Amino acid sequence: MNLVRKLAVLADAAKYDASCASSGTSKRNSTGGRGIGSAEGAGICHSYAPDGRCISLLKILLTNYCLYDCLYCINRVTSNVPRARFTVEEVVQLTLDFYRRNCIEGLFLSSGIIRSADYTMEQVVEVARVLREVHDFRGYIHLKTIPEASPELLARAGRYADRLSINIELPTVEGLQALAPEKDGQAIRRSMARLRIHIEDAKEAAKPQAVTSQPAIKPRRARAPSFAPAGQSTQMIVGADAADDRSILTTSARLYGAYRLKRVYYSAFSPIPDAPRALPSKAPPLVREHRLYQADWLMRFYGFAHDEIISADNGMLALDIDPKLAWALAHRERFPVDLNRAPKEMLLRVPGFGVNSVKRLLQARCARTLRVEDLSRLNVPLKNVLPFVTLPGHQPGARLDAADLAARLRPAPVQQSLFEMA
Repeated sequence: MNLVRKLAVLADAAKYDASCASSGTSKRNSTGGRGIGSAEGAGICHSYAPDGRCISLLKILLTNYCLYDCLYCINRVTSNVPRARFTVEEVVQLTLDFYRRNCIEGLFLSSGIIRSADYTMEQVVEVARVLREVHDFRGYIHLKTIPEASPELLARAGRYADRLSINIELPTVEGLQALAPEKDGQAIRRSMARLRIHIEDAKEAAKPQAVTSQPAIKPRRARAPSFAPAGQSTQMIVGADAADDRSILTTSARLYGAYRLKRVYYSAFSPIPDAPRALPSKAPPLVREHRLYQADWLMRFYGFAHDEIISADNGMLALDIDPKLAWALAHRERFPVDLNRAPKEMLLRVPGFGVNSVKRLLQARCARTLRVEDLSRLNVPLKNVLPFVTLPGHQPGARLDAADLAARLRPAPVQQSLFEMA
């Protein structure tokens, strides 16, 4: 198989991995060809560097051969799909070629399991080592690590990668045992714990040391070795098993707390050819994945606890409204809040306010009394905000308790375009 064909197979196989924040789009060509500006093909994804920059990564698998038979995976050993495998040298050369053409700023590399976990991990780490040490590659590298691999290999991976990820795959132990019995949930968590220790040790070593006495000649301080400076992440598949959204968010909260993960990614289950009967016959609505990301954001940046976001008896997030608005509607006794007096923690819970909006409001009210026109200058959605706040000259009154408040704040349905209908 030539290199171009390998790239087509292994870039397409990597699209199911969401743990590098890949973005996708739909084909817009009317002629049937790729066309100028087409972003439909697999292989390039977008992620974020530690400083917040959006960067493009070459996203590929080292191989889609795999010894495991995870039922939800298109690359499982019993799957009838075209197979391919890169050599270490081919991945290195592809990365450098794309980088020199300014198509990418880094590499995301994952792999199926071949021969053994250690053998596969050695190959993945070798790609990163050659890029860094032989070619002095300064771009971003994200490696998918294999939890069953030896601790020594995980430690080596962190020396060369900016970010490491280990997929937890499914939110519950029962789901993992049912759909991926060859994977060990305890091994996954042990590896996450090892990565956390390595990352924290590296950060501690990089801190300036206190100097008790001033030497006559100040020695040059050696640079502390870095270890996965962008941290670690993971991915959970949504909708492949019976886990509800409450279980998913509970697992995410535990992962953030126990292992200090930078991100938990949620990937809606996608039906695969020749799927086993244990899997659902259709994919969950994509908006469910979207609501989980919104809820995850509330936990990470808005001060919400995982067990207060979902109030429904069925353990599921509402699909028709975002979880922050759903919480506010379920806790009307907490509103309205006085924008000129409420603490930051409560302002962050007002529907329509983002973290930056709240920061600017707090700064502005130090200088003057806030009024409705100040909200207009912030470009916040007044329709969502005003029923939950009080300001001089504005009192929501009975509108807060109106039975149709949820209906009035619910987003209007988006009309399908002719292209989507086609």
